[in-house]
Amino acid sequence: MDTNSPSTSVLMATTDEALLDDLLRLSAAASITPLIEPDLLGLRRSWHSCSLVVIGRDLAEPLARVQPAHRPGVVVVGSALDGDDLYRSAFDVGADEVFRLPTDESALAGKLADAVDGAVRTAFTLAFVGGCGGAGATTLASAVAVFGNRRGFRTMLIDGDPLGGGIELALGIERDPGDRWPKLLNASGRVSAAALRSALPSVDGLGVLSWDQSDVTVLPPETMGSVLSAAQRSSDLVVVDLPRRADPAVEEGFVRAAATLLVVPCDVRSVAAAKRLVGPLRAVAGDLRVVARESRPHGLSADDVAAHLSLPLATKFGTERDLPAAMDQGRFDPRPRGRLARAATDILNLFTSAP
Repeated sequence: MDTNSPSTSVLMATTDEALLDDLLRLSAAASITPLIEPDLLGLRRSWHSCSLVVIGRDLAEPLARVQPAHRPGVVVVGSALDGDDLYRSAFDVGADEVFRLPTDESALAGKLADAVDGAVRTAFTLAFVGGCGGAGATTLASAVAVFGNRRGFRTMLIDGDPLGGGIELALGIERDPGDRWPKLLNASGRVSAAALRSALPSVDGLGVLSWDQSDVTVLPPETMGSVLSAAQRSSDLVVVDLPRRADPAVEEGFVRAAATLLVVPCDVRSVAAAKRLVGPLRAVAGDLRVVARESRPHGLSADDVAAHLSLPLATKFGTERDLPAAMDQGRFDPRPRGRLARAATDILNLFTSAP
């Protein structure tokens, strides 16, 4: 362990070996390597070097006596057996919070993860779902993520459908190294945003979470919630492609999205299928809008589709003749001035502003 890394964001100071073991265990869970100072001199020397300073109960009172310069991001850690002196020392050193172990382990773990993730982001999250099979929701979601990434948003594209064709196949990264959903099935609670982003395959900086070719078809809702939360903390824009079926993990995706786009082809049968989804979607999606896919010369108009579904129309798009074949070959490159690009741009303009 490199205890003197200049890039570390957490300083831990204690002479208590048992407490240090607990702190290092929580650090490992948060995927961080802290700077460790074993005495008061080291703590004072490194007082301003890290974004978060974790002080053991044993050093809090000696530090208070030397009256350190006030700074944010200081916490004091003790045990459930410590008395009021713990809070008095924390007050004297200007600590933001006090944590008692093991009772407050989860809260301290969250504090450590925040320090690693840096400034908390408020990523705008868009969910896409097809009103029927083959509606084009995955294609549109991929386009929005790609063009959002090109616009300068720190973007993550998440495939929430284990039974779908797989976004990574369309993007041509199925052989690229990185974690897929099955590797994250045990994720729950606080997931490090930085660790998640660094573990995923990417396309020109666009992080992609998809499925591999394993037999895993069920995603626990706790995993979906934890991973989406980490994605939102490390991104400006999160795009989630979700299936039509209702299960707790899928509902978690809709609930966490700021807006949901229901992609519907402009024909009577597709609209009839989509209408059955509108009621259940309204129960979990906060801002539900329709995207009309113009597929036939004499089909319904985009306005007709929106009127039949009683939903606001976000935009419309048409099929690009060469794109399906390109996607089959692992090349996803919509024409910059094509119909799909215009629709993706419309959606980005509708819901986001320049980063």
